[in-house]
Amino acid sequence: MELRDYLRILRRRWVWIGCWALACVAVASAVTLLATKQYQSTARLFVTTAGSGSDPSSSDAYQGGLFSQQRVTSYAELVGSRALAAQVSRELHLDIDATEMADNVSATALPNSVVLDISYTDPDPKSAQAVAQAYADGMTDLIRELETQPGQSTPPIKATVVDNADLPTSPASPNPVRNIGLGLMLGLLLGVATAVLRDLFDTTVKSLVDLSAATDAPLLAAISYDASTRATPLVTALKPHEARVEAFRVLRTNLQFVDVDKADKVFVVTSAVPGEGKTTTSVNLGITLSQAGVRVLLVEGDLRRPKASAALGLDNSIGVTTVLLGRVSAEEAVQVHEPSGLSVLASGAIPPNPAELLQSNAMHDLLRDLRASYDMVIIDAPPLLPVTDAALLGAASDGALLVVRHGKTTKDQLAQAASRLAQVDADLVGVVLNMTPVKSRGTGYGYGYGYGYGYGPDSRPVT
Repeated sequence: MELRDYLRILRRRWVWIGCWALACVAVASAVTLLATKQYQSTARLFVTTAGSGSDPSSSDAYQGGLFSQQRVTSYAELVGSRALAAQVSRELHLDIDATEMADNVSATALPNSVVLDISYTDPDPKSAQAVAQAYADGMTDLIRELETQPGQSTPPIKATVVDNADLPTSPASPNPVRNIGLGLMLGLLLGVATAVLRDLFDTTVKSLVDLSAATDAPLLAAISYDASTRATPLVTALKPHEARVEAFRVLRTNLQFVDVDKADKVFVVTSAVPGEGKTTTSVNLGITLSQAGVRVLLVEGDLRRPKASAALGLDNSIGVTTVLLGRVSAEEAVQVHEPSGLSVLASGAIPPNPAELLQSNAMHDLLRDLRASYDMVIIDAPPLLPVTDAALLGAASDGALLVVRHGKTTKDQLAQAASRLAQVDADLVGVVLNMTPVKSRGTGYGYGYGYGYGYGPDSRPVT
């Protein structure tokens, strides 16, 4: 991945990253508030040898200083001994286990010096001070005992308390600024990592690159997402210049450029799987064609779960199945959607054998008659992958439009759907990318996408 790919992911997933950051900051804040305050008191020892008290320029003083520095490191290790902890506990009459006390004490030997800092941490600041001071005093006694040679009364090296243990006024932990800062950094890292992994493993169609990876069919239009679509699915309920209306006009124009030498055209509108918006696309495409003066017929070819007639507020008791059974003629079964003037042939009663009806000679004869009566016939067909109905209709038509839902349809599903059409020699004339996100307020992403990238069959922009 290149830098621009990561920047694209950050722009797309910034909400996800922000949620991770807020969650980690919240956890860090909760831990900080709930954690027991710990106070730390520190005493300082100064270690000297007998030679270090003479002339500083002498060799003995220099050697004594080096010896003291080496010994300080060893003394820092002795501070954590259980024996010294038990001694301090006895002196202060504390009911604390030696191991627990040793875990709360620390010693630091300052680099290139003979200074030893001893710190003790405790929830009570006074206890921290008392124990730290006891440790410092006990350490001086321990050093004197360890360094005194047998038969001598004065050790060659000694430790002196130069700074008594202080009384802490503010807790050493928890540190709110540090904890929240670490939580923020961790949240951002987790957010970015999750966003990158999510993008790497996301196989849904979101761009022209994704479309081209699954099919060679051109993008005819992109329809932007509108939360009000479920309540008002028809473009007749929208203002003339809204983004969704403009996107369907782009689709209408591009579709008219498909196979320009043929006067009468029959197109199947389908999708890979349910829930991608193929019925809404079929209905609104038919409405925009009708508004442009095209003699268009919308055929409800989904004989399993018909929804087009319900979206238009029409009765579907008489329709395709009624005509195929010979009970009425196609002219008698056609209804008109008054607000748009769109002619509609509903599904009719749902049959037990939809696939057999759709590949019957009666269906071929019906499509032939409809082709002769209208400039364009739009068939709302079932999804391709669950059933074979759409492929059968596609083979009997001039081509198929495949509706792909942005962020839901996977590239594998799109490729399989295109393969289903190719297996029956149906022509996939183009793809409609549905429910694309709005790019910015006031400018519909679907309109900009469809307008700028609405390729006609010759792969040039059609406006």
